[in-house]
Amino acid sequence: MGALPVYRWRLAPDALATRRQLRAQGLRPGGQPVAAQLERPRRRRGPLVAYLYRVDLALPVRPMTPGRAAALDRAMAARRTCSQCGRDAGYCIPRSLGMCVPCAYPDQQTAA
Repeated sequence: MGALPVYRWRLAPDALATRRQLRAQGLRPGGQPVAAQLERPRRRRGPLVAYLYRVDLALPVRPMTPGRAAALDRAMAARRTCSQCGRDAGYCIPRSLGMCVPCAYPDQQTAA
């Protein structure tokens, strides 16, 4: 099976980090393979597994270019735009609703 070392929650060495921990340090995995696994015990659904990467092999995060920033702005605007009324809701519309809250529940809206 896998030959990855497995560490318990909070017992991984400092030389290893998750993707989020790398990102907080301004780093990214940079194509390196997974170095180890981190397991956090859970009662009902089995352990929660996170992959660990070597910090010394991590690369700096790529800088945000104007084109990437514009594409990100367009994507976020699409997530905030209601499919029913076409207005910017001011928040990311949940996929479960597919529309803004006033359109999803028109009878529950009160005039202020």
